[in-house]
Amino acid sequence: MKLFYLPTQIDKYSNFSDFSKEFNLGEKDLILTRESVYNPFIKSLNLNCSVILQNKYGSGEPTDQMIDEIIKEVNEIDCERIIAIGGGTVIDIAKLLIFENVNNTLDLFERKVPFNKNKKLIIIPTTCGTGSEVTNISIAEIKSKQTKMGLADNALFPDNAVIIPELVKDIPYKYFIFSAIDALIHAVESYVSPKSNSLTESIGLHAIELILKGFIEINKNGQNYYSEIIEDFCLGSNYAGIVFGNTGVGAVHALSYPLGGNYHVPHGESNYQFFIEVFKRYNKLNPNGKIKELNSFISNIIGCNINNVYESLENILNNLLSKKPLKEFGMKEEEILIFTESVLEKQQRLLANNYTPFSKEEIFDIYKSLF
Repeated sequence: MKLFYLPTQIDKYSNFSDFSKEFNLGEKDLILTRESVYNPFIKSLNLNCSVILQNKYGSGEPTDQMIDEIIKEVNEIDCERIIAIGGGTVIDIAKLLIFENVNNTLDLFERKVPFNKNKKLIIIPTTCGTGSEVTNISIAEIKSKQTKMGLADNALFPDNAVIIPELVKDIPYKYFIFSAIDALIHAVESYVSPKSNSLTESIGLHAIELILKGFIEINKNGQNYYSEIIEDFCLGSNYAGIVFGNTGVGAVHALSYPLGGNYHVPHGESNYQFFIEVFKRYNKLNPNGKIKELNSFISNIIGCNINNVYESLENILNNLLSKKPLKEFGMKEEEILIFTESVLEKQQRLLANNYTPFSKEEIFDIYKSLF
């Protein structure tokens, strides 16, 4: 039985200049990033690389329309390596640029074209949450289907994941907190996944500890304190990415996709809406399984009674990012059933990783309780 797989090499540098020298960036390299990263950290180095600025193709999370335009430009450039420097949007797009003879994003997600990789992929995250620099997953909003879709294939694993805390410490607080909560969810969902094992569990628990202790320190010292301990979040996110890349995530992500896809809610915020409610439901359905170990671990970190672990955890998270009713994002009451059916139809890849199975009624009840 396979326990663990990670073909990605993980590197760490104190600044981007050191990385660029070590990796000898040059004319056969294509940098995909955003203007907000390129101008302060890369432009002055005068690198002899091709550059594509993702923000010129649209804002927000990746859509098939945005990706199609970027694929078209990449196909005109002679390059051997893609260097993606950014958050989840840049990283998810970059993973789709490494194949030859691809012109359409939907063809990739529906596996209508062969995955013939002809470029190396180097990823440098500028948020601390997606963990996508060490996973084989790309997620995009597919406009024609009105939902987000995930593509998972080992061909999407980056060749190198590079951690440079310098690029993360000054991101706006709301982007930091969306991504950091997402990283916590990755680690927690991975821990209870039926595909987890002793290796993924030990790494995942370390990720949970780094992130939760960081959250407690931010609540104690104020929002701006995150930049003082940003390396802990970079590492916690990376560890969480490693484990969920091996085990998958479950119902929290599955239920969040219709909300994010229809109302353009940032991925981390969308996941957060369902996190506590899904785990309360898990705990109710099967309280004596692995979730009991998880509850004990979390309660010891945050210093609460194990019987109140989810209420205490939600209090910590709400001090960082206030949770809203789903209707405040624009969701309509009739969409409770529509979203439920969408999850059951389109997200079986994720639901297969649930700690315990959810029926249609249970998914409906979670949406209804959060509406």
